Amino acid sequence: MKDNLKKMIGYYKPYKGVFWADMFFAMLSAAVSLVIPLIVRYVTSTLIYEEKDFILSMVWKMALLLLVLIGINLYSQYFISYYGHIMGAKIEYNMRAEIFDHMQKLSFSFYDDQKVGQLMSRITTDLFEITELLHHGPENILLSLLKISGALVILIGINGWLCLAAFAMLPFMFVFAYFLNKKMRRTFRTNRARIAEINAQIEDNLSGIRVVKSFANEEVENLKFKEGNDNFLRAKERNYHYMGIFHGGIGVFTTMIQVCVIIAGCILIAYGNVDVSDLITFLLYISVFTEPIRTLVDFTEQFQNGYTGFERFREIMDIEPDIKDSANATELKDVKGDIEFKDVSFRYNEKTDAVLSDVSLKIPAGSYMALVGSSGAGKTTLCSLIPRFYDVNGGSVLIDGKNIKDLTIKSLRSHIGIVQQDVYLFAGSVYENIAYGKPGASEAEIIEAAKNANAHEFIMSLPNGYMTDIGQRGIKLSGGQKQRLSIARVFLKNPPILIFDEATSALDNESEHVVQESLEKLAKNRTTLCIAHRLTTIQNAQKILVLTENGIAESGTHKELLEKGGIYEKLYHMHYS
Repeated sequence: MKDNLKKMIGYYKPYKGVFWADMFFAMLSAAVSLVIPLIVRYVTSTLIYEEKDFILSMVWKMALLLLVLIGINLYSQYFISYYGHIMGAKIEYNMRAEIFDHMQKLSFSFYDDQKVGQLMSRITTDLFEITELLHHGPENILLSLLKISGALVILIGINGWLCLAAFAMLPFMFVFAYFLNKKMRRTFRTNRARIAEINAQIEDNLSGIRVVKSFANEEVENLKFKEGNDNFLRAKERNYHYMGIFHGGIGVFTTMIQVCVIIAGCILIAYGNVDVSDLITFLLYISVFTEPIRTLVDFTEQFQNGYTGFERFREIMDIEPDIKDSANATELKDVKGDIEFKDVSFRYNEKTDAVLSDVSLKIPAGSYMALVGSSGAGKTTLCSLIPRFYDVNGGSVLIDGKNIKDLTIKSLRSHIGIVQQDVYLFAGSVYENIAYGKPGASEAEIIEAAKNANAHEFIMSLPNGYMTDIGQRGIKLSGGQKQRLSIARVFLKNPPILIFDEATSALDNESEHVVQESLEKLAKNRTTLCIAHRLTTIQNAQKILVLTENGIAESGTHKELLEKGGIYEKLYHMHYS
C-alpha cells in the first residue's frame, strides 16, 4: 500500500503550483470557518453589555468584516472547485494516456486472456474515481485537520471540562471507523470487478448484436446479462450494508458528542463553572469540530473508491510487456526479404502443448510460398512469429540473416504487411481506413493504392466516394469490399514482406477472383507467405509447405505434391469433392 500511495502522490508533480495554491485556499476557507464563531462569542459575551452607540458602531465594522470573510471564502471555494477540478481532470488525462500507451505495448498473449469491456472499465470508471480522490482528498484532509485542530485549541481555551466531555466519544468512534473501513475496502474492490464484468458483457453483446438477432436469442442474452447484473446488485447491497452501518454509527457518535457537551454544560452552569455565552460558543464550535469529522468520514468512502481503482490501474501498469526491444536493438533497413526459421519451437503458455516443434524453414527473398494443413496445425502461429506478435520458446527467426529479437519492433513490423481473413476496419471513412497504412500519405498515394487493390471503382460508386462513412468495423461494406480496402492499406504501406492469412476463404467466388487478382498484384517482387484454405488460390506458388502437428510433412510445387500422392493430394481431392 505504501508503494502505491507514493506512486499516486507522484501524479501531482507536474501540477505542484496549482496543488499548493489549492491547499492555501483550503486553509483560508478553514480560517474563515474558525473566525466566525469567535465573532459570535465576542457578541454574546462582551458586545451586548456595551453602550448602545458603541454597539451600533461595532455592528457596521463587524458587518464589513463578515462581508470580507464571506468574499474570501467565496473565492477560496471557487478556486478549489474550478482549478482543483481542472487539476484533477489533467491528472486523469495523463493517467488515461499512460495506461492507453501501456496497453499498446502489451503483446497478443496479454489480450488473449482479457475482455475488452473490463479493460475499458479500467480506463474510464476507475480513473474517474482515482482523480476524484486526488483532487478532493488532500484538500478535505487539510480542511478537516485545520478545523479540528483550530476548534480544539479554541475549545480548550473556552473550558477544559467541556473539552473532556466532547472528546470522550472520539476513541470509540475511531476504533469503530477503523474496523468498518477494512470491510468497506473489500466490498469496493468487489464492486469494481462486478462493474468491469458488466461492461465486458455489454461490449460482447453489442459487438455481436447481429449474431444475437439472427438466432433470435435476445432472451438468452437478457438472462446472461441478468446474472451479471444480479451479481453486481448483490455486491452493491453488501457494500451499502457496511456503508449504512458506517454512516449511521458515525452519525450516532457525532450526536453523542453534542449530547455529552450539553449534559456537561448544564452541570457546569449549575456549579457556576461555565457561562451561558461560553456554552453557546462551545456548541457553535462543536459544529465546526464535528463537520470536518463527517468530511473525514466521507473521505474514507472516497478513499476506498479511489484507492481500489488505483490498485486496478497499477495491476495493468505493472504488467511488463513480454515482447519489447532488447537493450542493443538495431533498426531493420534495406530489407531484401530472406526469412529463415531455425529449429523454432513455440507454445502459447506453460499449460498448453507445443504448437510448433523444431521447425526449420528458408523462404528466399521475393519468393511466393504457401502454407496448407489442417486446422490447428500452427499455420497462423508460424506466421505470427515473423512480426513478433509472439516470441519463440526455442530456436530463432531471421530476416536477412538478422535475428528478429535483435531488431526494433517498430522497424521490423513496418517492413511486414498482413492481410487477414477477419478484416478489421475502423469506424470512419474509406479514406481514413486506407490512409492507416501510411499516416500522412497524400491523396494521390491513397487513390493509387486503391486502384492497385481493385477498389477504386466501387469506392467511387459509394455515396460520398472516399469520404463515405463505412460504419463500425465497415458494416456498410460487403466482405469483398472490406478485403480490398485492407489490401489497399497494405499497398500504401508498401512492405517488402507479405503475409496472407486465409485472405479469401470467407469470400464468394466472384469476390474471391477480384481479391485474388489484387493479392497477386500486391505479392509481385515481394517475399510472400500465404496461408491457404482454398487450394485453388495457391496453385501458382513457387513452393507449398504442408504443415501438420509434427511439423513440415511435405514441400514442393502444386504439381509435385499431387504426384507424390501424400497429405496434400488428399487435401486437394477432399476440397474438390
